Amino acid sequence: MKRRLKERFSHEVWSYIIITLGLGIFTLGWSFFLLPAHIVDGGVTGISAIIYFATNERIPVGVSNLVINAVFIVLGFKLLGSKFGAKTIYGIVLTSLYFMLWQQVLHFDQLFDVEELGPFVCALLGGSISGVGIGIAFTVGGNSGGTDIIALIINKYYNISPGRVLLYIDIVIIGCSYFVFHKLENVLYGYVIMVTFTYVLDLMIDGSKRSYQITVFSKYAKEIGDAVMENTERGASLLHGEGCYSGEPQKVLMVIAYKNDKPIIMEAIHRIDPHAFVSVSRVEGVFGEGFERMKL
Repeated sequence: MKRRLKERFSHEVWSYIIITLGLGIFTLGWSFFLLPAHIVDGGVTGISAIIYFATNERIPVGVSNLVINAVFIVLGFKLLGSKFGAKTIYGIVLTSLYFMLWQQVLHFDQLFDVEELGPFVCALLGGSISGVGIGIAFTVGGNSGGTDIIALIINKYYNISPGRVLLYIDIVIIGCSYFVFHKLENVLYGYVIMVTFTYVLDLMIDGSKRSYQITVFSKYAKEIGDAVMENTERGASLLHGEGCYSGEPQKVLMVIAYKNDKPIIMEAIHRIDPHAFVSVSRVEGVFGEGFERMKL
């Protein structure tokens, strides 16, 4: 019991460390490239950026982000659970503090002239870096608040990519930036950020949950299955088949595993039976115990 509690505590501490790292990267992408280039992305951060520029930079992004996100805290508690609510509060406060640190304290926007890079490069770099940051936070249940919460709520109940949900919301927010800058060019660069951010976010999330179906034809299928269960947290199914040519009974091992388990499984197969016939296939989704919960 004590060991289980200790492992759970260590897991929680590690998840908060990952969230801290991810949100730091996310806000760096904004503070280093997007805000100095006067380009607005979507989400609550995008709304905060619009307020920031509309008030001639008198209201910091961190302050607006904290105030606007307050209403989403209740939503997070109600629909995503108290555990996630704690991470949501942490993410919202941390994101706001990061923005204040990068902008008001360290003045990252003054480190170099972004005009040397150009708005297009700033949009690509800012969108990619912020997408990586949010993707890292998402993998351990964290987020920066705002429309990220909406994306996670929808993803909890439906098989819709969080990046796709954010895409639709961000279209409207970025479009509203035209009324601040009165330049269609800024809006177009905002959409460049949106596409880049969405692609990188989905890559981060789907990449961490990529699954494989490994089918093994070997007379040592039982031994390989035992090794798989011993060295990974995955189960294995032993199927009974028959060779079409020989007519002899044959055992077939089938394993469903995440990409992190694949090298361990392949090593076990090669070690026990180097001559085994192995088929490895990518699968679109795996639902059930040990994997994802099916969402209708």
